[in-house]
Amino acid sequence: MASLKEMRNRIGSVKATQKITKALQMVAAAKLRRSQDAAQNARPYAERMASVIANLAAGVSGEGAPRLLVGTGSEQRHLIVVATSDRGLAGGFNSSIVRAARERIGRLINEGKDVRILTVGRKARDQLKRYDRSVAAFEAGGNPSLAVAEEVAAKIRELFDAGDVDVVTLFFSKFQSVVIQTPTGVQLIPAEVKTAAKPIDLKGAVYEYEPDEETILEELLPRNITTQLFSAMLENQAGFYAAQMTAMDNATRNAGDMISALTLQYNRSRQAQITKELIEIISGAEAL
Repeated sequence: MASLKEMRNRIGSVKATQKITKALQMVAAAKLRRSQDAAQNARPYAERMASVIANLAAGVSGEGAPRLLVGTGSEQRHLIVVATSDRGLAGGFNSSIVRAARERIGRLINEGKDVRILTVGRKARDQLKRYDRSVAAFEAGGNPSLAVAEEVAAKIRELFDAGDVDVVTLFFSKFQSVVIQTPTGVQLIPAEVKTAAKPIDLKGAVYEYEPDEETILEELLPRNITTQLFSAMLENQAGFYAAQMTAMDNATRNAGDMISALTLQYNRSRQAQITKELIEIISGAEAL
């Protein structure tokens, strides 16, 4: 049984941990609102771009169609882009994204596909090391940066233009609410034409493109990859702070419960020791 001093030290240690978890919870709560607004503000731009691409793709077919839209004609070589945060202490936030990517990677490997991995975020890099299929690893950074998204997009296009990959899929966590973050997979190449995308209201007019649709798509599709990556990083940041706030709140509550239990145990042990000493004093007095 632990001594009273050891129990006091343990209670002090748990109280110090509780202060840390409480501070992290407050910091995450303060940053969540700003991150949530940034993620939600980026969605209309991404949705509008999807609508424009869907409208343009409807008039494009045949050999003149951009390769980023129609692909290489093969699905043998896959690049899995996994975006997480650089930091932990957020419950299962990062692990859920990596788990979804692992399921896709395992299925593709079982089908005999050639799979390569590109990670954005230290947690994704560390958890996917064992596959030994990484072609590049980027850090997400403290705040989502368009420069990082452009760098990652440039690497993806470089691999695609070199003929090293046929299909590119991005995995990240889509922010739904403070308690719900959904691991999501989005195909970047060939670009998914979202038939459910909100159509553009032309108000009876007819678009005449100058230059033609193929030329516009050649310029727009690379930018769409950057947009999807940046939007995923913003969604990840909002989801990370929400998950961290929830995890640290639970940790603070658990620390409080542990402090109460340890304090009760300490008081009982202290009372037992006092009672034992009194019995020894009384027994000694009676012996005399």
